[in-house]
Amino acid sequence: MASLLVLFVFFFISSCSAQSYNVLSFGAKPDGKTDATKAFTAVWETACASSRPVTIVVPKGRFLLRSLNFDGSKCKPKPVTFRIDGSLVAPADYRVIGNEDYWIFFQHLDGVTVYGGVLDAQGTSLWDCKKSGKNCPSGATTIGFQSSSNVVVSGLTSLNSQMFHVVINGCNNVKLQGVKVLAAGNSPNTDGIHVQSSSTVSIFNTKISTGDDCVSIGPGTNGLWIENVACGPGHGISIGSLGKDSVEEGVQNVTVKTVTFTGTDNGVRIKSWARPSSGFARNIRFQHCVMNNVGNPILIDQNYCPRNENCPRQVSGIKISDVLFVDIHGTSATEVGVKLDCSPKKPCTGIRLEDVKLTYRNKPAASACVHAGGIEAGFLQPNCL
Repeated sequence: MASLLVLFVFFFISSCSAQSYNVLSFGAKPDGKTDATKAFTAVWETACASSRPVTIVVPKGRFLLRSLNFDGSKCKPKPVTFRIDGSLVAPADYRVIGNEDYWIFFQHLDGVTVYGGVLDAQGTSLWDCKKSGKNCPSGATTIGFQSSSNVVVSGLTSLNSQMFHVVINGCNNVKLQGVKVLAAGNSPNTDGIHVQSSSTVSIFNTKISTGDDCVSIGPGTNGLWIENVACGPGHGISIGSLGKDSVEEGVQNVTVKTVTFTGTDNGVRIKSWARPSSGFARNIRFQHCVMNNVGNPILIDQNYCPRNENCPRQVSGIKISDVLFVDIHGTSATEVGVKLDCSPKKPCTGIRLEDVKLTYRNKPAASACVHAGGIEAGFLQPNCL
């Protein structure tokens, strides 16, 4: 009984010590028409100056926002929570934020949580511009976290991003859960979640439908766990592209588990440019994945060259090793369900294919392997390694 009383007192004191700010109190209007950027900037400045834990409340409604930078480098250190019950809406004119790197950006924070809410970037008009061949801005990533630690994103929905939806760059200890990413299957460069130069990142219980990679994993990623994700449409889950630079950090300790791919161009993929590089990909686990009519269910491509444009026609220097593909079942949309196209200079080693059963038109899908070495067991396809 005494311990329960102590616990109650602890939580009571903690709740009393937290400070809450509602954006309405700073002049924001939830009508989707009035620019609320100044109000959000003002609430951040006030929250930044507080020495107590802070919750910023965004109530129900639609809040029109231009680009925002929540920079914690000059803040008093403390946890910050954004509780979003409504929707944040980008300007309909894509040019307003189209030349910014990010629409909503968090950096230099230790302990930041974004809970709930919808981010509507209204990117369709920029996609149309790009498809028309006109001179268009590259587009803004919807939400990004950089140089931050102890980040939580929970229950967030990202709609129609101009470019990437969520970017984690240079961060440590990040958890994304219950996130939804929604964009058209033909939307350009709209990666769902991109992780690079970050450690100890987890992605759970997430649904991603977009026009590019559901999850893309860039150089410098160490310790990424992806579990219970629905992917499709999109380009699948991709490590890379790697090897774009001659001096590059590697990717290691990645687990992709219990993922369903539906109608995606690829399933699980590692891709690198065919050029010299110091980078690598190792200790990778793809486990318990279901493929539903997927173009390339299992793919290692070390001759990556989108649209065959401006490619150096060299040999990949990326070393790929210790990669496990286990319990991967379903249907391939192409005849070759497993393709391991590795580098002749640095062949893939330690590849393990176990309990891989993929079909194409009700028959076992084929396999194609070049410069790949390892072990296979319980494999429905013809021998590959």
